[in-house]
Amino acid sequence: MKHAASRELYAYWQELRGRRPAPERAEVEPAAIRGILSETFILALDRTAAFPFRLAGTRVCALFNRELKGESFLTLWEQTSRPAVADLLGILADEWVGTVAGVSTHNSDGQAFDLELLLLPLSATRPALQRAIGVLAPLQTTAATAAIAAIGASPLRPLTLGSRRHIGPAVDKRLLPRFLSPRSRRGLVVYDGGRS
Repeated sequence: MKHAASRELYAYWQELRGRRPAPERAEVEPAAIRGILSETFILALDRTAAFPFRLAGTRVCALFNRELKGESFLTLWEQTSRPAVADLLGILADEWVGTVAGVSTHNSDGQAFDLELLLLPLSATRPALQRAIGVLAPLQTTAATAAIAAIGASPLRPLTLGSRRHIGPAVDKRLLPRFLSPRSRRGLVVYDGGRS
């Protein structure tokens, strides 16, 4: 993760979840992440409604020069990126797997921007209440510093999804080598497999 807001939210999410796949949405305390609230958003993981925003921080809304609450998350993306973004949100909802991704776009003045997207699952007692918490923030680079100040005056065009990787405890477990359980006999280890 390149953006400080992404790292802070991920650390907070990890702390809240403990040994569970994801923390409960009711456990998230805005005061605990007040320094990054403006870059943070919450989505309803409702496929039929195209994943609407439940909340969106001021900087996230300023990127598009409008209030995003109630709007579909998918409408922010170019047509070519929408299926991949919908798939990422589906994986997040079904498998409790988060994602960090690079995003590119440009504003109405033609200035290019690179952003970072973080999506993390929040569990709920009923599937209809499932949510995702995330960050969408411009990456600070020397060339983009002045242009970032202009965000809001010139809203961003649709986003393009770039490189991405899955994160979270479910992924960490899957990346461990899968060895069959050994059977021990007086210092000799026998592994199942090989010829029959």
